[in-house]
Amino acid sequence: MKIAFISLGCSKNLINTEQMMALCRAAGHEVSGEPQGADVAVLNTCGFIDAAKSEAIEHIIALGELKKEGKLGKLLVCGCLSQRYREEIHSDLPEVDGLMGTGSYDDIVAAVEEVNKGQFPQRFGDISATSEEGERLVTGPGYTAFLKIAEGCDNFCAFCIIPYLRGRYRSRPMETVLAEAKTLADSGVKELILIAQDIGPYGKDLYGERRLPQLLKELCKLPFRWIRLHYLYPDHFDDELVEVIASQPRIVKYLDIPLQHCSDHLLRSMNRWGTEDGLVALLKKLRERIPGLVLRTSLICGLPGETEEDFEALCRFVTETGIERAGVFQYSREEGTRAAEMPDQVPEETARQRVERLVELQSAVLDRYNESRLGTVMEVLCEGFDAQMGCYAGRTYADSLEVDGRVFFTAAGVVAAGEFVNVRITGAEDGDLIGEIEE
Repeated sequence: MKIAFISLGCSKNLINTEQMMALCRAAGHEVSGEPQGADVAVLNTCGFIDAAKSEAIEHIIALGELKKEGKLGKLLVCGCLSQRYREEIHSDLPEVDGLMGTGSYDDIVAAVEEVNKGQFPQRFGDISATSEEGERLVTGPGYTAFLKIAEGCDNFCAFCIIPYLRGRYRSRPMETVLAEAKTLADSGVKELILIAQDIGPYGKDLYGERRLPQLLKELCKLPFRWIRLHYLYPDHFDDELVEVIASQPRIVKYLDIPLQHCSDHLLRSMNRWGTEDGLVALLKKLRERIPGLVLRTSLICGLPGETEEDFEALCRFVTETGIERAGVFQYSREEGTRAAEMPDQVPEETARQRVERLVELQSAVLDRYNESRLGTVMEVLCEGFDAQMGCYAGRTYADSLEVDGRVFFTAAGVVAAGEFVNVRITGAEDGDLIGEIEE
């Protein structure tokens, strides 16, 4: 069969898609990313918040139209949306010919063969007992790759549905993580992005202690130029981990630390770590011990019980801590979470206005950071020639893939995608940097 794969949502979801692609190819099927002309399209969905659910449903409807036009055979839907809304999809979306949950990615070959025969597979295995091993058909640029070191989450934040969709935290054995990392390095990957819902607890469930520092030391022995860390929750920064991040030159001095808020009473009600004073002290410590550190975080406006005083405190926190990068989100009331049942829900319009104001404040912080780069020379990972801009584009250590800004630069000669070059920064515009290659 010709099987088309479409992956929505996060990079962790993408890795599951790549594993399914490898399984289907090993079974003798042709795999691609183009649904038109395919026997089966496999849509791996996200179901985290309303925007993700809407995106997934729009894809289902669009693929259903291809089926009606005779340009697509069958549609198999898997991932978080099907795990969360199995019955609703089955009853309300006739375009769908089969369903798989997040505990059954290993069943992909059997499921596509069943759906191709006209059966309606429904495979929903144990979400806390999945295998995270196996070959991947790695997609994307050959110089950058994700490496998932754990699946699931034990944090159970009051606003978040992830533990109910992905199961409890499961670390991958260190030897298999390192073996996969070596394969990626041997294939030419230069930027390794370490991912999990939370990489901080890595190893505790397997070894009785957190072993992220040890894993990082071993990864730094491989010939990657950059090792980037996503995501580190604020309660995991012990002295050993901070020292490893600070001392290992391959680890980029960029940390994504999901904070969500700074209000003491909101952090408690949301089952989050710490206090505002504790978060301020942590960020101060990290900046002191890791020179050149750039921080990224995620923040939520409109959490249940958020008062004007709480929001003003969050605005001050963002400005005073100087967090260079932030994803600012409007609270999404998700059924099945504790927060959905909490009193004092914030009106959507109020939450939306707060998002707009916080984005504006954080953009000013980013502008100040970009202005501080003017006249400096920065190492840039070239991502190719941008025809629209008429110059090359790339990223510095301070820019993670697809979520941060870029550097647009000119060069006298040809610069290959995946090549590291030194760029003198001459300008900044709309969150991006502008420069010229330093010959």
